Amino acid sequence: MEKKKILVLGASGFIGNAIYKELHSYFDTYGTYYSNKSFADNGQFYRYDLQEDDIFQVLEKVRPDLIISALRGNFSAQIQAHQHIIEYLLKSNAKLFFISSANVFDAYSKFPSYEMDKTLSESIYGRLKIKIENMLMRIPKDKTAILRVPMVFGNTSPRIREIKSYLENKEPIEVFPNLIINVTNDDRLTQQIHYLINRDKSGIFHLGSEDLIQHEEFIKEIIRKMGNYHPILKRVYTTNEDRYLAALPKQNLLPKNLRIGYQEIIDHHFIVE
Repeated sequence: MEKKKILVLGASGFIGNAIYKELHSYFDTYGTYYSNKSFADNGQFYRYDLQEDDIFQVLEKVRPDLIISALRGNFSAQIQAHQHIIEYLLKSNAKLFFISSANVFDAYSKFPSYEMDKTLSESIYGRLKIKIENMLMRIPKDKTAILRVPMVFGNTSPRIREIKSYLENKEPIEVFPNLIINVTNDDRLTQQIHYLINRDKSGIFHLGSEDLIQHEEFIKEIIRKMGNYHPILKRVYTTNEDRYLAALPKQNLLPKNLRIGYQEIIDHHFIVE
């Protein structure tokens, strides 16, 4: 049987690259990069400039069965790229996995959010994700999966690298004491995506920890794991009440071995020099 052909858009970014690495031994996997020249010699990677190039050209070259969009960059260019991806989906047998965000719910701060809850965002980033999600919801259901992801950590993640650099330079680290979140890491997220591909899933999936923790507590725990630091924490209070930024799974549950709790993500963090 021929290997499924997968194209990861944004495969040079932290999440896109983690997805590429997880899949490339199992599928015929391709990726796009923009500025990171280290990908230029990899025959599986195509250079793609979100603002200058038409995604059609990459799609025509690769002819993927599955597109995974982890694109970042100019918002209106992202919307146009996804309009073109939808045109490609409608005239082919291809399917799209769209990496969305818990921010599609950031206007609802009183409760955690579940897959079928209505989206509403106060942030430009959240609104962008909602706009693309809504475009995808207008096409046949079996063509797409929307993967809503909370904050992603991991030993090489930008968030962890930033915390480490603040600690070393004795700079303050912003924490949000009233913010209750769920989290994930690159390892578990990519395993979950691999499972969804194998099962040919469609629909909306919330790929974060099943449990919740305060942002400040979580960051403190991670710092403890990093070593004997004395962090300077800058507490940011946006409101006096607890507010939630958490996309929890309820309807589309993954198998037990693929679920994760925040403690596992904290324990996973030992910084490899």
